[in-house]
Amino acid sequence: MQFKKPDVEQFFQTLTVESFTVSPDEKQLVFSTNLNGQFNIWAMDLPNQFPYPLAFPNQSTSFLSYAKTGEFIVTGFDNDGDENIQLYALPPQGGKWIPLRTNEGERHHFSHLSEDGKRLYYFGTVGNPTYINNFVYDIETGEEKLLLEGSEAPTAIIAVSPDETSFIAVKEFGNTYSLAYAYIDGEAVLMTPATDAQYTVSDVVYTSETEVYFLTNHDSDLTYLAKFDLQTKEFTTVLQPEKEDFGALHYSKKNQVLYLVGSYGVEDRVYEYSLETGELNKIDAPSSIVEKVVVMPTGHLYVQGRSATRPTNLFVSKDNGVTWDELTNFRVPGVREEDLVEPEILTYPSFDGLEIEALFFKAKPENTNGHVILWPHGGPQSLERKWFRSMFQVLLNRGYSIFAPNFRGSSNYGLKFMKMVEGDWGHGPRLDNLEGVEWLIQNGYADRDKMLLLGGSYGGYMALLLHGRHADYFKAVVDIFGPSNLFSFIESVPAFWKPYMDQWVGNAEKDKERLTQDSPITYLDGMIKPMLVIQGANDPRVVQKESDQIVAALEEKGRRVEYLVLADEGHGFSKKANEILVYQKMLEFFDQHI
Repeated sequence: MQFKKPDVEQFFQTLTVESFTVSPDEKQLVFSTNLNGQFNIWAMDLPNQFPYPLAFPNQSTSFLSYAKTGEFIVTGFDNDGDENIQLYALPPQGGKWIPLRTNEGERHHFSHLSEDGKRLYYFGTVGNPTYINNFVYDIETGEEKLLLEGSEAPTAIIAVSPDETSFIAVKEFGNTYSLAYAYIDGEAVLMTPATDAQYTVSDVVYTSETEVYFLTNHDSDLTYLAKFDLQTKEFTTVLQPEKEDFGALHYSKKNQVLYLVGSYGVEDRVYEYSLETGELNKIDAPSSIVEKVVVMPTGHLYVQGRSATRPTNLFVSKDNGVTWDELTNFRVPGVREEDLVEPEILTYPSFDGLEIEALFFKAKPENTNGHVILWPHGGPQSLERKWFRSMFQVLLNRGYSIFAPNFRGSSNYGLKFMKMVEGDWGHGPRLDNLEGVEWLIQNGYADRDKMLLLGGSYGGYMALLLHGRHADYFKAVVDIFGPSNLFSFIESVPAFWKPYMDQWVGNAEKDKERLTQDSPITYLDGMIKPMLVIQGANDPRVVQKESDQIVAALEEKGRRVEYLVLADEGHGFSKKANEILVYQKMLEFFDQHI
C-alpha cells in the first residue's frame, strides 16, 4: 500500500506542554496541554503516566504552582490572548476553580505562595498600570496589603524569604537594564554595586533568611552567579565562566546545590553548583532546550523541555541528572523522528564584520522544492534556537528549507550584542539578515531567485521592512502580527512597556527622522510582491491597527494583499483549530507563489 505524505493537520495535531507543577508528595503531576484542541489543565497520578482532565478554562495557562501544603494549585489565565491574566485556585481533584485575584481588564502575575499556603504575593496593573503595584493577599481572611508601589520603572517582587521577613524586587528599565533591591524592614537596599553602566538582574533564590543567590551581568558582558548577604549588605561574585550566559537558577535545600541553566547561543546546558564545595559540574539535560525546572524537597528534578525534532515534554530525574524518565511522550503523529530535520549551525560575517550565528534547516533531498524561507525571529531581544516548531517541520516536509539568523540584538550572546538593536530596529538587524541571505547564495545553500520571507512579531516587522526596501530578494512575503509603523506602535503598546520605549525603539519626537526611516509603512512603493498578513484581534502588544493600516494602504495602491484576522487570538495561536487554519493558509500561499 502507498500511504500519502503527512499533511499539515498531522503536524498540528502535535501536542505540547505549556507549564506544569508537582504535588509536594510527588504523587500528582499537573500540567497545561492541548490534548483536546485547546489548552486546558490535566494531571497524572504518578507513577502512572496516563493523563486525566483536571479543569477546562479553554485558555492558555500562564503558570501553575502547587501549594506546599498540597491543598490547592494556583494558576492564572487570560481571555483569548488579551494577556489580562486573572489568578485562581484549583483543588487537587480538579473541577471548578475559584477566583483569588481578579479584576476585569487588569493583569495579575504570580510571585510567591507562603509555606503555609495562606498568603499570596503577586504584582499587577491594578492602581498602577505603568509602573505596577505589588501586593500580599491573605487567602483566609481576604485582606490585601499593598507591599510595594512601583515607580520610575515597572517593579515586581520576584522572591520572598522563607519566613517572609524580607523580599526582593526588580525594577525593569528595559530588557537590558534592571536593578534588584532587597527590602528589609521597610528599607530598600540595592543588591549590586552602584554604577552608571546598564546591566540586568534575574532569577533570585533565597538559600536562608540572610543569603540570596542571583544572576546578573553587572560589570560583565555575560550573566554570572552572584550572592548578596542581607545582614552585611555585601555583594559577591560567585561563579563567572568564560563563555556561558546563565539564564535560570534553582535551589535544592536537600542537596545544598544550585542548578543553573546556561547557554551561549542555540542550545542549553544544565549545571550543578555545590554550595558546600564550590564545585561546578555539568549534568546531562533531557532536551536541547530547558524551559522550566522544578526542584522538589526530595532533590528530584522535573524539567519541561523540547528539541528541534521533539515537541515540549516533561521529564524527571531521581538521581541528580544521571538518568531521565520521560513522563509525557508527545511526538508528531504519523511522522518518524528521523524524517524531521535537525538544523545546521552556521556563522557568517555581517556588513561590518560582526559574526552572526544562524540555524539552517535543510529540506530532505526527497522533499526539497529548492526554495529557502528567511525567518527573522521575534523579540527582537530573543533568538531562534534548536527547539521544535510545528510550522518549521511542516514547511520542511513540503520542501522548503528555512534560514533563521540570530542577528544583532538577539539574546544569549552577551549584553553588548543584545543592546545593539536598541534604538536601531531597522538598520543593523536588517543588513544582518540581508548579509545572511547573500552568504547563503554565495555558499550554495540557496538560489537567488528562490527566496521567500516569513516573520512574526518583530520578525513580522522585519518581513515588512525587508519587503519594502529589498523586494527583489523575495518571491512572496508572510507577516504575522508585525508592527508596520513605529510611531503608532510606540503609542499603542501596553502602559508598562512605555517607560522603556525611548531606549528600546526610540522617541517619537527626538528620533522622528530615524523612526520614519525604519518604519515599513514608509516603503509602500517597494512592496510589490505577493503578501499574506495574519493578525490576532486581541493582541495587546502589536494591536490590530498595525496590520489594518498596512493592508489598507497597500490596497489603496491597488496591491493585492491576503489578510486573515483571528477574532479569538492575541499575540500567538493558542487554539489548535486556529493554528491549523493559519499554517494551512501559509502553506497554500507559498505553494501558489513559488
